[in-house]
Amino acid sequence: MTTEKKKILYICGSLNQTTQMHKISLELPEYEAWFTPYYADGFLKFLTRIGILDFTIMGGVFKKRTIAYLKKHNLKLDYEGKLNHYDLVFTCQDLIIPKNIRYSKIILVQEGMVDPETFWSKLVRKLHLPRWAASTSMTGQSDLYDIFCVASEGFKELFIEKGLNPDKIRVTGIPNFDNCAEYLKEDFPHKNFVLVATSDMRETFKYENRKKLIFKALEIAGEKKVIFKLHPNENVKKRTAEIKKYAPDALVYYGIPIEPMIAHCDTLVTRYSSVIFVASALGKKVYSDIDEKTIRKLTPIQNGGTSAKNIAEEARKLLELSPQKFQKHFSENKFRFYFRKKLAKVRN
Repeated sequence: MTTEKKKILYICGSLNQTTQMHKISLELPEYEAWFTPYYADGFLKFLTRIGILDFTIMGGVFKKRTIAYLKKHNLKLDYEGKLNHYDLVFTCQDLIIPKNIRYSKIILVQEGMVDPETFWSKLVRKLHLPRWAASTSMTGQSDLYDIFCVASEGFKELFIEKGLNPDKIRVTGIPNFDNCAEYLKEDFPHKNFVLVATSDMRETFKYENRKKLIFKALEIAGEKKVIFKLHPNENVKKRTAEIKKYAPDALVYYGIPIEPMIAHCDTLVTRYSSVIFVASALGKKVYSDIDEKTIRKLTPIQNGGTSAKNIAEEARKLLELSPQKFQKHFSENKFRFYFRKKLAKVRN
């Protein structure tokens, strides 16, 4: 008599999130792995279908790249998790938790940087508005997962300060940011330059003064060469012309990995991007919207690329809990978190 394998669904997103999920799945070969692009229910699902949300990880180029990656690696696709009941679901973001996975055990995996707290994000939290309305500043706020795997002790502290349940947080490191030294082995034709990693803020309807960023980079560089690396979501022709207008001698790259570029630069200039962690881990000078002390504190642990294995071990422990033990574990977890929040209110 053969025992049916337990099934795991991996909810992907951007290419970075998708490759992270793939790496984790490779550490859990004893379970049946299925994958899906990021998705939503109800009205958001309708908006995705008609293309209004193509600038998000649910549609547009993000979805196309995810599906292309899954097909290239012959990974089993279960779009929106409709084919099976899953014993465990990994998700790359909890701004949206679809209804059809809420009866499964859930592990949330941090992708990288999260957006800073703003007046709007505080308002979203206070008025209980949809989490997605405040972007990644609301990461972890659903409390609908069982485990949240994070990049570093610094991020654990940050998430606890945001009100997340500390009993659910595990400092495992995160794939793609846990072995930055490997990028030093990769070649890039230029050395000792100032690298500018641009963002897709304007493509996602946020304000950015790109002219100011360009002149800041030129000032920092002095006599050094300046190289711009465009965000994958940017309009290449339009953004390149904009850069060349103010920095005609600068080089502009797109469509290639940024990590080898960071490994060979002297200085990184950006706004609020996960690439600062690669630069920080490699000891590069970083100019960004975050102070260097905070960057060092948040930088993902460098464990030689074993984060996916660490996350897989957390998954096994969760999967091995019997329904009765899991319910007891979940209830006690909820009670401790509720008690802590009440005590914090009293203290404040």
